[in-house]
Amino acid sequence: MVDFGKTLKELRLNAGLTQQQLATQLGVTKTVVSYYELHTRTPSPEILVKLAAIFHVSSDYLLGIERGKTIDVSGLDEQEITILITLVGLLRKK
Repeated sequence: MVDFGKTLKELRLNAGLTQQQLATQLGVTKTVVSYYELHTRTPSPEILVKLAAIFHVSSDYLLGIERGKTIDVSGLDEQEITILITLVGLLRKK
């Protein structure tokens, strides 16, 4: 099983955020973020959704269910998303 705290810390550091900055975005204290990273405390479903949005990953990724990469398609129209999906399909057939 993947360590949620380790995944969270890795995402936070890769995003260049301090625990305090992340805490502010989540509406919790720095101590709570520290507890999440130490795996002493488990986030609520609401916080999990916020974390997924902040880091542009799925909640499954945060929980270790899905280890694949995701692509943030926000800001793209449906045609552009379709093109990306087609491209991914072509690359898989390679």
